[in-house]
Amino acid sequence: MLEALIFVVFPFCMVFAALSDMLSMTIANRVPLLLIAVFALVAPLTGMEWSTYGLHFAAGAMVLCATFALFAMGGMGGGDAKLMAATALWMGFDIQLVQYLLISTALGGLLTLGILLYRGSVLAMFTRHNQFLQHFADETNGIPYGIALGVGGLITYPDSPLMVWALARLAS
Repeated sequence: MLEALIFVVFPFCMVFAALSDMLSMTIANRVPLLLIAVFALVAPLTGMEWSTYGLHFAAGAMVLCATFALFAMGGMGGGDAKLMAATALWMGFDIQLVQYLLISTALGGLLTLGILLYRGSVLAMFTRHNQFLQHFADETNGIPYGIALGVGGLITYPDSPLMVWALARLAS
């Protein structure tokens, strides 16, 4: 049962957040709340030491402080900030957090360049009313960074502590 939660909840939330941000330019509060609640309930049941458990929450709090500052300066959306913090909770203070942040940053940069190039192209005029592309074409919109955060989370998740635990349980 624990393994199923670990295998399903995090990837589902990352995909949902990416698609939601792409289609509506929002990430619902229930996504990071679900990530936090499931981690808080499941991690102790995996045998995670309390000190490690606390460090995971410290990683989430640290990322939330940094992303809240970026949000306050207008450099990041609120949904993106909350999603990054909830994802940091799952990664913990470990190399997986660094990998997640670096991969998401690189993907976000590529996404931003791609959207800016698209917005400046003739193609944007013809696809402006397409449901999947309308937010990309609208120059008044920001960048749906949740796409990069979701994909970055999916890329780094296989090496996260809970996933490693779940895979080891299945292997034994």
